[in-house]
Amino acid sequence: MMQQTSGMIRRARPKTCYKEKTTDEDSDEQSQEQESKEEEEWKPKPAAPKRQRKADGTAKEPAEKKTTVKKPAKPKEPKPKATQKPTEKKPRAPRGKKTEPPVPPEVIGGTEERGDGTTDTAASEMALKVKEELKEPKPKAPRKPTEKKPRAPRGKKKEPSVPAEVIRGTEEREGCVTDTAATEMALKIKEERLSFGVPMGGSHNDVDGTGSGPSQNPSSAQQPKLVKKEEPEDDFTFDEPVTKKLKTSDAPQGKPVRHPKAGQDLKYDLQMNWNPIEVLSEITQVEQWVCANIVQLFQEENTIPFIVRYRKELINHMDADAVREVQLALEELCTVSRKSQSIRQTLKKEGVLTAELEEALKNCRNTDELEDVYAPYKKGSKLSKARRAKQLGLEPTALALLQDPQALDLRAWVNPSTEGVSTLEEVATGVEQILADMIAKDKETLTFVRSLCDRSCVTLHSAVSKTALKEQAQQQQKADKSAKPKDIDKFRLYSDFTCNIQRIQHHQILAINRGENLKILTVKVNVPDRVKSEFCRWCVNVRWRPKGYAREELMKILRDAVEDSYKRLILPLLCRAYRTSLTASAEKESIAMFVRNLRQRLLVCPVRGCAIMGVDPGYRHGCKLAILSPTGQILHTDVVYLHQGGGAREADKLRHLMIKYSCQKIAIGNGTACRETEEFFAGLIARKFFQPLDISYCIVNEAGASIYSVSPEAVKEMPDLDPNLRSAVSIGRRVQDPLAELVKIDPKHIGIGTYQHDVSQTSLKAALDGVVEECVSFVGVDINICSETLMRHVAGLNAGRARSIAEWREKNGPFVNREQLKLVKGLGPKSFQQCAGFIRINPETFQSCRSDSAEVDQTAVPSGKVAGKKSKGKGVAGVTAQPNPLDQTCIHPESYSIAMKFLALVEGRVEETGRPELKQRVEACVQRSSLEALAGTLGTTPETLQLIVDGLTQPSGFDIRQNFEQADFKRGVVSMSDLRVGAVLTGRVENTALFGSFVDIGVGQSGLIHKSHITAAKLPEDRRRRSLALGPGERVEVRVLSVDRQRGRIGLDLIRVLR
Repeated sequence: MMQQTSGMIRRARPKTCYKEKTTDEDSDEQSQEQESKEEEEWKPKPAAPKRQRKADGTAKEPAEKKTTVKKPAKPKEPKPKATQKPTEKKPRAPRGKKTEPPVPPEVIGGTEERGDGTTDTAASEMALKVKEELKEPKPKAPRKPTEKKPRAPRGKKKEPSVPAEVIRGTEEREGCVTDTAATEMALKIKEERLSFGVPMGGSHNDVDGTGSGPSQNPSSAQQPKLVKKEEPEDDFTFDEPVTKKLKTSDAPQGKPVRHPKAGQDLKYDLQMNWNPIEVLSEITQVEQWVCANIVQLFQEENTIPFIVRYRKELINHMDADAVREVQLALEELCTVSRKSQSIRQTLKKEGVLTAELEEALKNCRNTDELEDVYAPYKKGSKLSKARRAKQLGLEPTALALLQDPQALDLRAWVNPSTEGVSTLEEVATGVEQILADMIAKDKETLTFVRSLCDRSCVTLHSAVSKTALKEQAQQQQKADKSAKPKDIDKFRLYSDFTCNIQRIQHHQILAINRGENLKILTVKVNVPDRVKSEFCRWCVNVRWRPKGYAREELMKILRDAVEDSYKRLILPLLCRAYRTSLTASAEKESIAMFVRNLRQRLLVCPVRGCAIMGVDPGYRHGCKLAILSPTGQILHTDVVYLHQGGGAREADKLRHLMIKYSCQKIAIGNGTACRETEEFFAGLIARKFFQPLDISYCIVNEAGASIYSVSPEAVKEMPDLDPNLRSAVSIGRRVQDPLAELVKIDPKHIGIGTYQHDVSQTSLKAALDGVVEECVSFVGVDINICSETLMRHVAGLNAGRARSIAEWREKNGPFVNREQLKLVKGLGPKSFQQCAGFIRINPETFQSCRSDSAEVDQTAVPSGKVAGKKSKGKGVAGVTAQPNPLDQTCIHPESYSIAMKFLALVEGRVEETGRPELKQRVEACVQRSSLEALAGTLGTTPETLQLIVDGLTQPSGFDIRQNFEQADFKRGVVSMSDLRVGAVLTGRVENTALFGSFVDIGVGQSGLIHKSHITAAKLPEDRRRRSLALGPGERVEVRVLSVDRQRGRIGLDLIRVLR
């Protein structure tokens, strides 16, 4: 009997709740009679909902309380309209059934009987009574659909698949059950319905009227299982392409077959008249179909490393720098669009926005064009001359001078009692100021004057400021040593410097800007006088010529207005525009140089498989030592005093440490006392003091080591070490794994590039962070041993996700495969897609980490327990704890199925990945059939297949950095006094600036190869494209051109780049 009634209750619960709450507050006599009649029938039925709440657990109680608080207040509002609602029932009944045929009320009873499976007298009587109530109290029935109508969508916002017709129809048929005891039961039933509304709607069989929804499972204990079954799973796999991936398999040369919808969507978002894809293609000189694909990929939140490696066919094999340029151009267009929309809204509020003006604003493609269009409507300062003249009412006078000068009489505008127009001269001056403002804000006039400047020789001149000279003279007279003098000598090249703005170099612009900011230099843009004369003649005779005969006094006002406009408004505008343009161009090139230097610094080949001693040189506080194991673990730290007379004793100590830890490599920082420390070690090596060990050393750029030693990352990593010893550890690790160590330091402090403080810090940080992400991703990280700091730079990850991965690894042990990343909190499908291809699972490190954390890992390895972990409620079906050899390759999980097909084609096994025998079979198969033919057979693109071939044939532990240069280890030292002009030496590039490259030739002072000596003929072919030139870490052969021992400067000429 309880199962029967529970099935009936579930069908009746949605509407009963709304009805009972209204009848509980209503004092209607008819509802009281019904309550007394049905009290005994409805009293035992709350038992089933109570059991359902117990099965639901405590998590549903807060939702139930929330709903009970809101519901009593809602039904109070429609009370006065109770008599009008019976007329609304007829049209509303069909509304709930638009998507299905009408369901007769008898179906409810039949469904309940079929759901019970048995016949019961009490149940039959109840069904008859419900049918009778549907016919009798018609005035009450219409009120319930109107109450339900605003609330029904609220219950279904999270699950649009819930068929509202079933709920609404059920409510309309059973809305007249009124009982005092049923009121409490109905509220509970409504709360139950809210908790189980999603699974009820998820069963589409109810729409057919078959009753195969909740009525087929009358047991309340089975209800939660239905919720879990119908809940859409978040499990994600990459056996198929990404949903929004563009089709390219049938396109020649990787050109995608796609709808031209991306550009249209972007055009709609930007709300501009021009096509953003076409404009983007014009700016970047990239094909339109490539620009469309890049825009689409960025809209899908793909990262640049992922695009460059796994979507090559869509971007026509562009490199990361080219894709980043397109991204920056796209951001500029979006900025123009946002600014245009803001201007249109401002003008609309002011009531001056016309259709023509709106179209003109929508046609602008850059901020300069926007400013030209907006200038006439921009409200100037309240103290501007033109604004004061307009407030005096002289604007009609100025317009009359241009449109009807014959009828203009300036004397009529004189008002002796008003200041500003009390005399004829004041009126003429006011008109002149208004005309000057109109000329300076006219778009056609500005275009003409810019064209004149483009055809003329505009120069930039810098000189020492009078303030700097005055301060220098005062300091010399007072001989005040405590005051810090201005370093004018640093800017002596620019003390009287003049250059054409079309030929000036980027580094010269940045140097001049720095001198100006320090108030040492004054800068001026010189425009030839010819521009002014031609401009004034054109304005008076062409553009601003009055429409009719103008008397001489009026023409004099016009000529004065033109000259005043040029001198006071237009010329400063042109100077600011030139300075802004030159600075922006110089900053862009400087940031590009930073990017190239940082990339080569990070990709220096690591020195693996040997212990290294890191040395942080010093005088008074001694040289700090740190001996590191081949894996970077700290074996020993110490301090030796090599430059205070105890050299012999300290040498014995060094020899003991080197032999004890079998250390044969020494990394010396290039800071204070570097030269003396190098000479000390070179002397010991020359005397064969460390025998039987073969010792060599290298000089390491220690820029940023001291900053890192006191950073929170260093404190967390080495809490018990002194900050000075942390610097020695950092110096040693920069040789063992430069990438893993340098990512811990702000790129601006690594010692690359120039003028890092003179460029936009926001743009610089974004560019450098992008390069770090690119390098870390392309090299790949071993997820089981990499630091959290390194992990956060992987594409698709950030600080929060890296922390979650580290916490999961600490709690559950090492990762067995890439699929287990899906179990990490905060790592969704998109993040997994972006980062999975750059994460490696090395079997060797997995075994070592597993043995180290065996006690913690007891609950992580079994597949059932790992798959059952659902911290976020994410679907994790299919996540196993079985290792996959493909997880140590660059193959993306979305291509695993294709890789398995390819292995079957070459008769190989996945366990043979990276072995020579599999490499031979793969190469033979590719030689027999072309890569394009194989790709067509496997249903993929040649680019994806090439990645699969590379991943299967590369040996275990492959590192792309092995093709780059290592640090130079040496055993002897050469001093600057040994240099002679014409000597040919080999060295390594330390840094590259906009004016040349600095090369370490082993004499303690870097030499400079001026950019005029770095020609295309001296560079390898792969360095001739763009402006890469030389980068940090490259070995070069140079010739000494000049030696200035007093100033410590060495001039070099590039002979060739060594490989």
